[in-house]
Amino acid sequence: MSVPSPWLPSSLLATWFGAGLLPWAPGTWGSLAALPFGVALFWLSGPIGLLIATVAVFALGLWAAHSYEQVLAVKDPGVIVIDEVAGQWLALIPAGLNPVGVLLAFLFFRVFDVAKPWPVGWADRHLKGSFGIMADDIIAGLYAAAVVYAILWFWEKA
Repeated sequence: MSVPSPWLPSSLLATWFGAGLLPWAPGTWGSLAALPFGVALFWLSGPIGLLIATVAVFALGLWAAHSYEQVLAVKDPGVIVIDEVAGQWLALIPAGLNPVGVLLAFLFFRVFDVAKPWPVGWADRHLKGSFGIMADDIIAGLYAAAVVYAILWFWEKA
């Protein structure tokens, strides 16, 4: 097994600029590293801009995850965290710039990503290659976004 150069564009993206290489819980590090970028994108371009950026990161993630996975010759290595970035950004869309919403988006995304309720777990087990790497986190991000939206909606109405 060879290790990809950390300076290759695919390596930088797959590990989200090295966040996935940090010890213990790389998915959590990847999600944390995604937050400032996601909040900045929301601040600069609103929810539609963050959604467009999420789609772009998903597409780049397909390429970067495939490249990194091929070089390592390991199925879905934990150091690949661009999938967490895409999922975390989806969870941030209803949070906006609300600090409580951002915290909720982080927490609920991590819960759904780790607990893997259906169909997150199904996607994790059955979808292969880079699409499989990315898909379960997208579903977890959608779940988290729905919960964050509901909590913030009820909070506003209370």
